Amino acid sequence: MTRLKTILFLVSLFSLMSCDQLNSTKTIRLGHGLSTSHSVHKGMLHFGERLKEISGGRFKVQIYPSQQLGTERQCLELLQIGSLDMTKVSAGVLENFSPSIKVFGIPYIFKDKEHTFKVLDGPIGEELLTGTEKYWLKGLGYYDSGSRSFYTINKPIEKPNDLKGLKIRVMESQTAIDMVKSFGGSPTPISWGELYTALQQGVVDGAENNPPSFYLSRHYEVCKYYNINEHTVIPDVVLMSTHLWNSLSEQEQAWVQKAMDLSVIQQRRLWLESEIESLEAVKAAGGHVSYPDKSNFSEMSQYIADQYAQDPLIKSFIYKIKNTQYDEN
Repeated sequence: MTRLKTILFLVSLFSLMSCDQLNSTKTIRLGHGLSTSHSVHKGMLHFGERLKEISGGRFKVQIYPSQQLGTERQCLELLQIGSLDMTKVSAGVLENFSPSIKVFGIPYIFKDKEHTFKVLDGPIGEELLTGTEKYWLKGLGYYDSGSRSFYTINKPIEKPNDLKGLKIRVMESQTAIDMVKSFGGSPTPISWGELYTALQQGVVDGAENNPPSFYLSRHYEVCKYYNINEHTVIPDVVLMSTHLWNSLSEQEQAWVQKAMDLSVIQQRRLWLESEIESLEAVKAAGGHVSYPDKSNFSEMSQYIADQYAQDPLIKSFIYKIKNTQYDEN
């Protein structure tokens, strides 16, 4: 009788444990390098809200912003070993892990925003995301990161020759390094979190980034000239560790992807608002915003596309992107 009671107790305990496991909430840890006021962070908050809703509370997302868990490169490395679940990085950093992503760093490869989204949201963008899986990184979607332009401390950049002799901060990205070199500048890789101090102390003469990042980082306090030449359109990429992705059921994977698709829509809407607000705020603070002739920059950087086209894989993506049909209205 005693043995029977023990068996029944263990069965009941196991059942309770199984129910707890079935009903337990899985926490996804997501780290990124931007501030909580950035549209990217707000897009991630939306992702967490939608995932909780879609999964019926089975998932929650814990977000660690502002490089709390390390730089973008460090977060990718944590994903690869399964110590972090998700992150958002610039494609410029991701190219160090998945070489085909370098195609995004080629200057002026996109004609406009419509062309960009047609590529990112179509078969080409999907193929590039899928290509990250062999590196233990599951690409889930592209956030809008606008176009990148130069900002400087002491003088405006109206033509490529104005960059000669200037030390320009770039990401840890070979395409970004090559791009600045093509204009005669001296590329200097510095982490995003250290850039404000580097500008203040004169370690570099300027940097390049999109309007919201220029404004929200308060770099306009040091750099009075924002020169919108829009040399590259490098998207942000949201990724999950394949260690986690492969452990999820098909239903759970579908929930995650659906929530991400919804967050992409929300983030892109917020981005458009942020771009306008950022430029207005920079001007109001006394910043000088100029719009140099892009054709001069495009012509001088053409050899970068030719150089990277020597790689057959990159060449095929360049061809596909340039021949993507879209509505130019």
